[in-house]
Amino acid sequence: MDIKKKLIVFLLLTFSLTSFAQIKIGDAIPSIELQSSKDVKVNINEFKGKFVLIDFWASWCGPCRVGNKKLVQMHKDLDSSKIEIIGISIDTDATKWRKAIEKDKINFLQLIDPKGFDANAAVVFGVEELPSKFLFDSEGILIMKNPTDQEIINLINK
Repeated sequence: MDIKKKLIVFLLLTFSLTSFAQIKIGDAIPSIELQSSKDVKVNINEFKGKFVLIDFWASWCGPCRVGNKKLVQMHKDLDSSKIEIIGISIDTDATKWRKAIEKDKINFLQLIDPKGFDANAAVVFGVEELPSKFLFDSEGILIMKNPTDQEIINLINK
């Protein structure tokens, strides 16, 4: 096989593997275990039975920090028996991540995958920008990517 054909086969294989890696509407919540801000390992697929909102963010991301304030308020306002909010930081510096959690007064579950955009969770979810949100239904099926706050509230309060 000449070099051109090998390159084409390689690129096609790479593209097909990465396209399968990114979660799509209708896919089940993946089994990913990450370290929490309380130093406990947590698997994100443990929360079936209620809506799960996963929010990818980082301490250095201005829009994320604004979004944290909204999520903190949403967490206070919504019935916790109906929804679990999970923050996944792709910070590479856990100290800055912990300081941001404290400063933003975040009291919902916070996890870290400290390899930036190369973090396994970010790759599986196909995170290309921050913040990125993923909403799963009570069966653990992805129903919305980047839902608005109002869309989340409407679904939870049905």
